[in-house]
Amino acid sequence: MAPTEAGDDALATERDFYRRLLDLGGAEEIEPLLDQALALIVEVTGASTGYLELYDDAAATPRFWKGHGVTEHDLAAIRASISHGIIARAISEGRTIETPSASLDARFQDLGSVRQHAIQAVLCVPVGTAPPIGVIYLQGRSRPGMFGDTDRGRAELFARQLAPLADRLVHRDPDLVDHTRAVRERLRCPEIVGRSRALAHLLHAAANVSHLEVDVLITGPSGTGKSLLAKTIAANSPRANGPFIELNCAAIPEALLESELFGAERGAHSTATTARRGKVAAAEDGTLFLDEIGELSSAAQAKLLQLLETREYHPLGSRTAAKANVRVISATNADLEARIATKQFREDLYYRLHVVPLEVPGLEERREDIGELVEHFCIEACKRHKLAPLTVSWRALAACRNASWPGHTRQLAHAVEAAVIRAHGEHADALHEHHIFPKATREAEPVTLQEATRQFQRRIVLEALEKHDWNVTEAARDLGLARSHVYNLINDFDLRGGREAKDKPKDRT
Repeated sequence: MAPTEAGDDALATERDFYRRLLDLGGAEEIEPLLDQALALIVEVTGASTGYLELYDDAAATPRFWKGHGVTEHDLAAIRASISHGIIARAISEGRTIETPSASLDARFQDLGSVRQHAIQAVLCVPVGTAPPIGVIYLQGRSRPGMFGDTDRGRAELFARQLAPLADRLVHRDPDLVDHTRAVRERLRCPEIVGRSRALAHLLHAAANVSHLEVDVLITGPSGTGKSLLAKTIAANSPRANGPFIELNCAAIPEALLESELFGAERGAHSTATTARRGKVAAAEDGTLFLDEIGELSSAAQAKLLQLLETREYHPLGSRTAAKANVRVISATNADLEARIATKQFREDLYYRLHVVPLEVPGLEERREDIGELVEHFCIEACKRHKLAPLTVSWRALAACRNASWPGHTRQLAHAVEAAVIRAHGEHADALHEHHIFPKATREAEPVTLQEATRQFQRRIVLEALEKHDWNVTEAARDLGLARSHVYNLINDFDLRGGREAKDKPKDRT
């Protein structure tokens, strides 16, 4: 390519970078901004891994963090160990940290995480000044060579552009972060923790039906908080001053379920020695919440259908219908349509319940709420057990946000409660990752500097040899070493490969 053509391409690339950088200014929400911004800087600098975190004012705990080119497990590792020392330095010094090899850099080679992961090229740029509000961490290369002056200049320009955008979206307009703020002004729900878009959508739907005299079906995975949502709907309804009666249909033996729900006359069954008042009667003028409704027997389903359609029911053993002034909210984690197909659930009852369905999202759909939930559950557990308050470390929050919670908020709450007890048992003043995940593998014990250097050198020599099919002359040229030195290293590190698996490698030039 002619020099003029190369210059034209470089100029076009630079113009494209500036245009895309300016386009970020149109962002109206922080999460999409960070995703787009990180993808851009990783692309233009040729980094293989990118990480970005923003702080809330001068707080030590990151409020937002994003990874690019990494799995969730790798992201947790970056936050917990790999980049912490380098990021801390960039933040504390308020300047760019750059190194072609952290493993060989005297500033970082004694960090346990750097030795453990043999970190090479790093470019770390603080976002904002006095003090920085965040940091951009770029590691490794997806193209030949190290980070150059052009990469550093672009990263620093990018950081300067990102700082005011992040400040506007995070600090000056909190409505763009707390998606539930508007709906909380018309729906009293202080017990429901979170600010995600998914939660806001659910609360808006709940607010729209709370004041109406309609029955509601709540669906969603087990442990997502369906009963809490039912209580919220009842508390915001015209029946707020009436009773809220709850019945878990899966917890009552089938033989007793009908009498538990509808009541029974004396002698209606072997245990009915006196007349029994059911949950429907107990909920008069209030709300009846039927959890795990998919577990109702066929006979109970028929009676519930009658109740919903006529607001009348027959206590077990009674020939006289009783009136019922109740609102019914039901919930299930079962696939009712699948149960209809297998004749386990009445189709007409399903459609009668399905008038206003609300689906509670699982934690995987509202991961941005996990940190706030962890802190809430920690406070509640300390109060419940009359223990001293604990803070939650940022590593623990990061681990929770990146962990899988198949049991959703119920599992998370139990894990945090157990962690609080463990932390107090250790006389800790904060909740750490190992308190919440006691079976997780702790970070490996740091090796000595000498051993870490030896491991790094062995890997570099082996990579060079494999790159050139064990041609020692070519490998030595790449390494900048004499052939005799490379032979010594091969013997010293006991390297074997290719045709040299049994014999000492020979030069093929």
